[in-house]
Amino acid sequence: MSQEKNHNTLINEDLAPIEQHQRKWGTWNYAALWISMSLCIPTYMLASSLIEGGMNWWQAILTIFIGNSIVLIPMILNGHAGAKYGIPFPVLVRTSFGTKGANIPALLRAIVACGWFGIQTWIGGASIYNLLRAWNPSLAEIDNTGLFPQALPMICFLGFWLLNMFVVYKGVDSIKKLLVFKAFFLPVAAFALLIWAIVAAKGLGPILNQPSKFNSSSEFFAYFFPALTGMVGFWATLSLNIPDFTRYATSQKAQVNGQIIGLPPAMTFFAFVGVVVTSATAIIYGKSEWDIVKVAGMFESKLVVSIAMIGIIISTLATNIAANIVSPANDFANLAPQKINFRLGGYITGIIGVLIFPWKLIADPNGYIFTWLIAYSSLLGPIGGIMIADYFFIRKKELVANDLYDNEGVYKYSSGYNSKAIIALLVGILPNVPGFLLQVKFLDANTFPVWITQLYNYAWFVGFAVSAVVYYLLMKKR
Repeated sequence: MSQEKNHNTLINEDLAPIEQHQRKWGTWNYAALWISMSLCIPTYMLASSLIEGGMNWWQAILTIFIGNSIVLIPMILNGHAGAKYGIPFPVLVRTSFGTKGANIPALLRAIVACGWFGIQTWIGGASIYNLLRAWNPSLAEIDNTGLFPQALPMICFLGFWLLNMFVVYKGVDSIKKLLVFKAFFLPVAAFALLIWAIVAAKGLGPILNQPSKFNSSSEFFAYFFPALTGMVGFWATLSLNIPDFTRYATSQKAQVNGQIIGLPPAMTFFAFVGVVVTSATAIIYGKSEWDIVKVAGMFESKLVVSIAMIGIIISTLATNIAANIVSPANDFANLAPQKINFRLGGYITGIIGVLIFPWKLIADPNGYIFTWLIAYSSLLGPIGGIMIADYFFIRKKELVANDLYDNEGVYKYSSGYNSKAIIALLVGILPNVPGFLLQVKFLDANTFPVWITQLYNYAWFVGFAVSAVVYYLLMKKR
């Protein structure tokens, strides 16, 4: 591809299309990718939070399976362009948002990744603190009720944060061995945890007999639908930037089958582990505990606690760098390539990850689902709707590949921005704003009619549908 002067700001080695002969990922590569990404601490906590929120085991598993089956659809659809044209997410959204406007969805995705970075960093820091508690039981449990936790847990968090920043400084190649460790450790740890829960609770029977806490169908569905939105929101980020991975696919069949084989089964299995262990803690300790770090800290053997915490620390570090640093660092660098390199982009990610107060986001299951997962799904759902409407219904899967890298090409729109996509994005976000403000207690419950604030419980679905329809109508109106 020619790189004339007007191309230089839009193309580099990372953004250029992957040639067909360079695409080596088959079905099992994508299945392995999803298995690796699904086996992480937040997945376990996702399932556990549903049990803590009142569901029984099969209700929680079914909710997670349905949520991941739903998000699989935009995952496969958005992955089509990556497999066909070999282009990454920031390049694909140029078709709908414009060559410069593409930075808007890229930055929204980056901010969400910063939040996930903060959450994973807090998990790692809490593991360090619980490792200290194993050898010094006089230390108090972590208290997240205030604006900040106690001093020592906060120091552990900042220490783990500095370790992440050191890896960024050294470069992502330094994380490869840790990723290999994670690939072996987490599956083994998951099975070990499952066996421990079954043995300690004296069989699966007592665990699976734990009843739902909902007294009626109306109570259940009032929790189920926002929980389902949270499940979809869990992978809302990847449903957008999946072209970053499918651009390496040998064929469309490979990326489609690989994702079907990998995503729902892996998420459901690890979720089952979380459900069983959380239900077992209610039998073993008299109260259910959804936080895996606290569960590991409950073991009587100091050695077992130490091994568990060290494993969580290392696997969390590996996941954090691979999943939550690389993408946003490149997105920030894309804003000003001459001023922001990958390293500086990583530092920006780290700072935002602290400022988002991750210890408050996962202080309780309601905060994890209702404040974090649903809130960011209200931002990313509209982007997904616009992308699919544009690629499948406006472009009919046909793109002008060269113009994706041309400041004066067909995707220039008005000075690099497509105002119709920006309008559709804002219109899709707007219906969810009242419910979010109510959720964070910024508004009184009587400020808006109940039906308006309850739209927030379906944030991803509402935003996706509204933005897709508005964008399609605006683009068809010439």
